[in-house]
Amino acid sequence: MIEKTAILGTGGWGTALAVQWAREADGIVLWGHTPERVEEIARTRKNPEYLPAAELPPNVRLTSDLAECAEADLIAFVTPSVVLRQVAARLGPMMKNETAVLLSCTKGIEHGTGMRMSEILAEQFPANPVAVLSGPNLAAEVAQGLPTATVLGCRDQSIAETLQQTLGSSRFRVYTSDEIVGIELGGALKNIFAIPAGVSDGFGLGDNSKAALVTRSFAELVRLGVAMGGEARTFQGLSGAGDLVATCFSRHSRNRRVGEQLGQGKSLVEITNGMKAVAEGIPTARSAFECARKLGVETPIIDQVYAVLHQGKLPAQAMQELLERDQKSEQG
Repeated sequence: MIEKTAILGTGGWGTALAVQWAREADGIVLWGHTPERVEEIARTRKNPEYLPAAELPPNVRLTSDLAECAEADLIAFVTPSVVLRQVAARLGPMMKNETAVLLSCTKGIEHGTGMRMSEILAEQFPANPVAVLSGPNLAAEVAQGLPTATVLGCRDQSIAETLQQTLGSSRFRVYTSDEIVGIELGGALKNIFAIPAGVSDGFGLGDNSKAALVTRSFAELVRLGVAMGGEARTFQGLSGAGDLVATCFSRHSRNRRVGEQLGQGKSLVEITNGMKAVAEGIPTARSAFECARKLGVETPIIDQVYAVLHQGKLPAQAMQELLERDQKSEQG
């Protein structure tokens, strides 16, 4: 039984999940690391920096004390990928419930190690079951209660079914899978490809160009994802094709917006300085580039995104080099 749920992270996605899950159950605790901001959200029931249109229900309790989350039956990690290990390490000494399910809702690949978020959690909490959640789930729409679907990955079928029944609803449809690797990689890699999709928008290249780019991005996502241990069929689902489409086309997508502004001539420093939330495609591009090099996988789109974000290449030059690649079989 899941009677108490702790959500770690008061960004847009963490706030949206708190709003959604509080519609179906009580016992929701939302943790943030900055006491002053947590107190303001608790007082106003609003999170203007990350999800301004949403209002937190009264049955969501705010806290900046991580120890208050250690006794929860379900702990959802919704932090930026670059700090997930740090937050997990802080929580570790406080954890006493070895049956608590740890649910990664963070989409990323750790720089340097190439580890997925669930691998970090399993390393930090070897006794606890770990699950993952991913899909085309834009925070603003989930908070509004608009219909969406997501996929929950867990190797223990009974836990997956319990989470499905606890977290799912007619407006938040939860599908289950035992294939964690592909679910996580689909959710992480798609953020990279949303950036060139946004660049295409910024350049005004039109729908034909963007459709071709997204299609070739999907082929590249599958190629690298399979090499990293995911199953090809998983990438055809919600956390692969579904999330890629939503992220590349939605006006709510931070990563697409980063690319659009790059295409309009803004520098990456200028763009990120004006952002409150993290665009996960930026750090993930570095991690994916490194993984592709280690595995010997051809990733022309990721290579160009990496060069633009981390080596200072101009977006126009990167786009031109992609267009000038040799023509070949579509299956290549």
